[in-house]
Amino acid sequence: MPLLLQGDCLKQMQNLDDNSVDSIVTDPPYGIKFMAKKWDHNVPNVEIWQEALRVLKPGGHLLCACGTRTQHRMVVNIEDAGFEIRDVVTWMYGSGFPKSLNIGKAVDKLQGNDREISLNPLIKKQTPSKGTNCYSDYGHKTHISKGNSEYEGWGTALKPACEFFTLARKPLSEKTVAENVLKWGTGGINIDDCRVGSDTIKTNGKGTHKNTTHCAKSKDYIGETHIGRFPANLIHDGSQEVLDLFPQTKGDNRKSKPTYDKGHWGNSKSVESDRLYSDSGSAARYFYCPKASKKDRGADNKHPTVKPTALMSYLCRLITPPNGVVLDPYMGSGSTGKAAIREGYGFIGIEIDEDYHEIAKARIVA
Repeated sequence: MPLLLQGDCLKQMQNLDDNSVDSIVTDPPYGIKFMAKKWDHNVPNVEIWQEALRVLKPGGHLLCACGTRTQHRMVVNIEDAGFEIRDVVTWMYGSGFPKSLNIGKAVDKLQGNDREISLNPLIKKQTPSKGTNCYSDYGHKTHISKGNSEYEGWGTALKPACEFFTLARKPLSEKTVAENVLKWGTGGINIDDCRVGSDTIKTNGKGTHKNTTHCAKSKDYIGETHIGRFPANLIHDGSQEVLDLFPQTKGDNRKSKPTYDKGHWGNSKSVESDRLYSDSGSAARYFYCPKASKKDRGADNKHPTVKPTALMSYLCRLITPPNGVVLDPYMGSGSTGKAAIREGYGFIGIEIDEDYHEIAKARIVA
């Protein structure tokens, strides 16, 4: 059974044994004052990461989510606590909403300038039903305005399209990774179980053959064959907006949007042909995961920053040894816990908010 603790994560981790968890996968506060929430005032401090380091086995990995604005502070605190920074995994998505001030509109308001008002071209006209409004806004403003000042078209922020997962490792206790794995079971990344897709991938065969006199290419060198592409430090949501950022490469000119293949995490299938994408082509050769759906969140889940279970499953599997225990000091509504249990791992989750803790229990234990 998972261990779900309610309270401050620093105090709760102090009750855990040294070297008792195999991995840490967590989505802590980003320190951006999100929706004016008190819990998002700062990123976790060094003391918290020191305690996380203590309970993690030597060679164990941490994957910690953060946004673009405060990633530097998150990483510095993790490193100062004693972790080795190994990489940063980028999760790209096309559904972010820009929160930018329209400077031209603000200037016109200050100067008392008139602005031209017109119907928003994104609005769909529909048959009038009840009332007099015959336009559906679909989440957009029904009308937009435009001014003539020199600041029209200027704003204050870019559209958010990615978040980062810092990949860090607790220093090894043994001289080599192999020795550390044999002693603790930790120290490596689960490459083969996190390969992307199900195509047969062959190495190029350009290896070398050593003998006592010289080093030369061997005609008999075949290379290795794997099922699926080597996992990358990039994850995308499959949206067309993201796919359009990647050029097509030789061997695949298809442009159909990939969808999640329920039979295998990370397989991207073509909507049109139901064929698996080949190794060449667009961004579908990277691990694909959309944002959390309403079904994934659950009917009663009101947490504002829910991560998709598919994403957290992939990340848990990437750094957790078989039958290992995953720790999440910032459990939130329980996406990591739900993913860890689904993958067959043990789980320890800590959440300070009582309401979110109850939501997490319902999602994880269900």
